[in-house]
Amino acid sequence: MLFKLTASTNVGCVRTNNEDNFIVNENLSSGNWFVPSDLSKTISLGESGAILVVADGMGGMNAGEVASAIAIDTIKSVFSLDDYSKIIVSDKKIEAFLKDAIIDADTKIKAKVKEDDSTSGMGTTIVIAWILKDVAHIAWCGDSRAYLFNPSSGLVRLSKDHSYVQELVDAGKLDPELAFDHPNSNIITRSLGDSPAKARPDYVSRVLTEGDSILLCSDGLCGLCRDEEIAQIMIDAEDIENCKNNLIKAALEAGGYDNVTVALFEVDSLDSEEVVVTDTTNDLKTVKNRKRRSRRLTSLIVILVLAALVGGLYYTGNLKPVLRYVKDKLEYLLDESPKSQNSSEIGMLNMENAKDTSDVAPVDSINI
Repeated sequence: MLFKLTASTNVGCVRTNNEDNFIVNENLSSGNWFVPSDLSKTISLGESGAILVVADGMGGMNAGEVASAIAIDTIKSVFSLDDYSKIIVSDKKIEAFLKDAIIDADTKIKAKVKEDDSTSGMGTTIVIAWILKDVAHIAWCGDSRAYLFNPSSGLVRLSKDHSYVQELVDAGKLDPELAFDHPNSNIITRSLGDSPAKARPDYVSRVLTEGDSILLCSDGLCGLCRDEEIAQIMIDAEDIENCKNNLIKAALEAGGYDNVTVALFEVDSLDSEEVVVTDTTNDLKTVKNRKRRSRRLTSLIVILVLAALVGGLYYTGNLKPVLRYVKDKLEYLLDESPKSQNSSEIGMLNMENAKDTSDVAPVDSINI
């Protein structure tokens, strides 16, 4: 997969301090915990994937900043492994890992409150998107949101707010259309650090296609701009940077009453046969997709075997020389394929190596 990634936060128009926080990593194997500097270049998704995290602190004074910072630092620490192979083997293990990371952050925030009375009452929401292969794994606690956007299918909310208003909607007591303007829309029912009970994060996953974008945001965006407005901004955006800037601008123009944070992941292409990737030294190199070459080789072998069998039976009725020929060709292909420079070398194979050519028809005389 080729993708682009960006994120930013803004204090807003009213508040004097920013309690939001975020972090991204384009390649968890490299430890690059920063927003890519050149957004015009696509990035090749690594084996360990990429991650985006947004946290919205609360508690007044500097306590909200402390809580969101602890949450972000905890996620960064948890996702600083050398090897993720035992985790990414199944969706269940990925889900458990993400939820455990959020619970760990909750534990650390509560420990800080016990150490420092001035932080009493602080807490934070959190939303995480871990992109592995072609799947977005989303985990969250609170009302910071994850969206999926595609120009052809529109905007879809992946996360469900842990909020009083969402509970009213789920219970059928409030029309979803009225939820945005509800006076108690800021009351959340789950968060990190703000409750004696252990945090209860949720999880969802979604397969990505070309043109998809994952949007993570604090309620400084989705609490001031309706989903329809967000979708229109994403449709009209010239590129990922323009999209991010215009989303933040829209929140500020809607009043900017809260801090606003946006993180975006955009799928440029799922095709990686010939791609440019960035390594940790920012040098560029070209790599081939060996899996595709392997599939082409397998197809050629199957065609060759079928052609030999059909031709041999049609012209001779004798399978022995045919099977000898197939054996020779398979051995040749398996020995030579790694050295081959292109598939045309394989396509030029003929029957000259067969041990009993008198009993086998030439390949070019067989119609399939």
